[in-house]
Amino acid sequence: MPKISDRGQAMPSSPIRKLVPFAEAAKKKGRKVYHLNIGQPDIPTPQGALDAVRSCDLKVIEYSHSAGNESYRRALADYYQGIGINVQADQILVTTGGSEAITMAFMACLNPGDEVIIPEPFYANYASFALQAGAVVKPIVASIKNDFALPDIAEFERIITPRTKGIVICNPNNPPGYLYSEQELRRLATIVKKHDLYVFSDEVYREFCYDGHKHFSAMQLEGLEDNVVLIDSVSKRYSMCGVRIGALITRNRDIYTTAMKFAQARLSPPSFGQLAAEAAVSTPEAYFEQVYNEYIARRDYMVEALNRMEGVYCPKPKGAFYTVVKLPIDDSDRFAQWLLEEFEHNGATVMVAPATGFYSTPGLGKNEVRIAYVLQIDDLRAAMECLDAALKQYPGRTL
Repeated sequence: MPKISDRGQAMPSSPIRKLVPFAEAAKKKGRKVYHLNIGQPDIPTPQGALDAVRSCDLKVIEYSHSAGNESYRRALADYYQGIGINVQADQILVTTGGSEAITMAFMACLNPGDEVIIPEPFYANYASFALQAGAVVKPIVASIKNDFALPDIAEFERIITPRTKGIVICNPNNPPGYLYSEQELRRLATIVKKHDLYVFSDEVYREFCYDGHKHFSAMQLEGLEDNVVLIDSVSKRYSMCGVRIGALITRNRDIYTTAMKFAQARLSPPSFGQLAAEAAVSTPEAYFEQVYNEYIARRDYMVEALNRMEGVYCPKPKGAFYTVVKLPIDDSDRFAQWLLEEFEHNGATVMVAPATGFYSTPGLGKNEVRIAYVLQIDDLRAAMECLDAALKQYPGRTL
């Protein structure tokens, strides 16, 4: 029997999706599963985006330009300029989700063996994208003790080597929900300039910033015009994860030209996804106000409920719709599986994402889970009651 590739064997499983078979088995037993494990919003997709697909009268669904439809790229450029990011349509490459944008950015900028620094915990698929590009992830630990703020710049300096080529940031951050301030990004910019590094800035949660905090984009850092690659997506902004439309944005012509070669190799981004995404750009502000208020209510309820539980610490997220929570448990992977296999409360259980999968450093995240507050308040209330009961019954409780 032929042997699977070393790359295939090294490819990690998704910490978010690997427990799906256990959730499916729990449902077959008749248990209701409250999904706190995945960032799938239940917010309705903007009506304009749905109508654009429903009213489509195309006779032939053709390939689009490899960079994406020009009309959509122009609409995106207007959107970015409206929020203080000065880019043009020919600096935007439409991708099949933000995932492809990150992969193309890595492939365009990194050689096999090159290193990228990523504050951890981080979105687990960054490691997968780096593996595909042959790059090496160098993690730098952010601590729940200070709510996962950006680590000190001196810590970045300590792990920079001649092979270091870039830094990945997610702002607001998935999984901890931390929002990097303008001051933090400006401090980061000093070492980017000093070592002439790339900044891969994942900003897909830009619209989800709370409590008066404002988003500051890495594209707004002066003097880094050739260093920054912005990663974006419509999945969370417009609650349409399934259309698989993202974007790679850069002012660096060499990066753009190189990424275009990879874009041409995959031919074009999804046609109907682009139709929906272009229509979504015109979504009225009232939509975002409603979404903002909904997430604020969910966040506030969840944070308060979690911090009332004995032995639990939940930071208050400044952005996105996730948080990493410290629990009184021995092993988050074991706990997450136990919830689905052995526990139920009033005929229900909860599904969480073990935080171990969001750390690259072995041993970290053992007593942490990521929770996505993407459920309606009534379901979130029931989920918190369920989790509280589970923590009291879990055999591996540490307090």
